Amino acid sequence: QVQLVESGGGLVQAGGSLRLSCAASGSVFSTRAMGWYRQAPGKQRELVAVITSGGSTNYKDSVKGRFTISRDNAKNMVYLQMNMLKPEDTAVYYCNGVTASLPLWSWGQGTQVTVSS
Repeated sequence: QVQLVESGGGLVQAGGSLRLSCAASGSVFSTRAMGWYRQAPGKQRELVAVITSGGSTNYKDSVKGRFTISRDNAKNMVYLQMNMLKPEDTAVYYCNGVTASLPLWSWGQGTQVTVSS
C-alpha cells in the first residue's frame, strides 16, 4: 500500500500562485500515472491533473493554462504548480495514483487551498 502526504496549501489572493507537493512511499510510484484531485465544500472530489509514468500530462479544462503537474520519480514526488488562482479553485487538494481516472490507493490528509477574492 502506498502512503501519500500532501503539502504546500495555504491562503492566497486571487491571481496568486501556490506549489503543492505530494510525497509517495513505495516502489510502485514510478510505474504509475499520478493525479491531483480536489474537493470543494459540498462538492464531489474531482480529478484536475494527471501525469503518466512517462511524463505526459492532461488537465481539467478549467485549470488548463494555469496549473502544471510534474513528477520526480527519483524522489517519489509529484507537484502541482498553480498560477492565476481563482476563488473557485478553493478546495482540499489530494494526490493519488490514477487508473481509468480512478484513484488507486487510500487517500492522504490533503492540503487546503483557499483563494480569496
